[in-house]
Amino acid sequence: MGSSLLTTLLLLLVGALLARLTATRLARWAVPAIVLELGVGFALGNTVLPFEQIRSLSGLLELGVLTLFFQVGLEVRGGLLGSRPAAVLRTVLLSALTPLLAWWPLQQAFGLSTATTLLFVAVLSATGTGVTLRALGQLGALKTPSGRLLVGVSVLDDLPAIALLTGSMLLAGASQGGSSGLAGSGWLVLLGPVLALLSVPLSSWWLRRHGPWQPGPLGMLLLLIGCSWIGEVTGVTSLLGALWGGVLFNRLAPMGEGSTEARELRGNLALLSEVFLPLYFLGVGMRIQAGTLLQPSAWWLALVLLLLAIGCKLICGLGISGRDQAAGVDRWVVVFGLIPRGLPGLVFASTALASGVITAAQFSALVLMVSGTTVLGLLLLGRRLSNLQAG
Repeated sequence: MGSSLLTTLLLLLVGALLARLTATRLARWAVPAIVLELGVGFALGNTVLPFEQIRSLSGLLELGVLTLFFQVGLEVRGGLLGSRPAAVLRTVLLSALTPLLAWWPLQQAFGLSTATTLLFVAVLSATGTGVTLRALGQLGALKTPSGRLLVGVSVLDDLPAIALLTGSMLLAGASQGGSSGLAGSGWLVLLGPVLALLSVPLSSWWLRRHGPWQPGPLGMLLLLIGCSWIGEVTGVTSLLGALWGGVLFNRLAPMGEGSTEARELRGNLALLSEVFLPLYFLGVGMRIQAGTLLQPSAWWLALVLLLLAIGCKLICGLGISGRDQAAGVDRWVVVFGLIPRGLPGLVFASTALASGVITAAQFSALVLMVSGTTVLGLLLLGRRLSNLQAG
């Protein structure tokens, strides 16, 4: 048993390392490691290591995803609105509402259920925050007016998308008579929001009574896992639970942006992400069944979703006014930075597949769309920023 587990872990780690080394060589073509990790996972899953062999490890592999959403929760504060709150809110609103225009065409063209259509809309609404922020940092554009606005939009953009995902899971659970593992029943569905609301006055009471919490890495991990578990068992998804865990951590343990404690916290979270996220992407790739890629319907759906995904984010450019552009915000930097669906799109697709909301062919189509938007968005963003810096 131990030998089999070690062999599985070794194969996964070697696959992740191979993808990262290849990504370094292909960086100039804007091919991110996430796409190569999906490809390596697909090769492993359809040859020597079927996904069924690592299914028991899937919960552990998701730790990197939960860590990333915990980090998003840490960033959810007033500072995200920056000096141009109206532009951020306009763009986020457009990003959340525009995909709803695709509801009827998707449902009619592909005969989708309400839960499945809502899931597709959630993926179209999401933004690959992690890959976008990493690209901005590598190109030295994080502190520019465009970069600051894009950071605020990309982080807040995922909040309505997660809400749509949660709605899709609840609808799926209701249609299956409450049998879905992600959808709580009865009072459990209400318990999650109630606990989140109660945590606000309770955290204020804690601060008045005991002062700021000073947790070590274990305390932080317990809060992350505990909130994720509450989110899962109450039906609001572990992702939303992890995100709220980050928000709650900010309230219980407030710390300055450049403080030693903040740097240590980010270092611990970055370590978890660096170790577990590549393994998660490999797992997603392993879920893709080779046979689904032989179905024309999967490619047709992927193409339609890709066009819708690009079109929805292009419309978001209307949120950048002439006054914003006069202040140094480049509309196309924001638009191109929102196109990648990255990690949220893959997480939503994997969650939906595990819950029976989408079929294997629909999952493959979503992964193809996420990969295409991530590569295209990063390529366009890199070229736009290079042109602006050269000019």
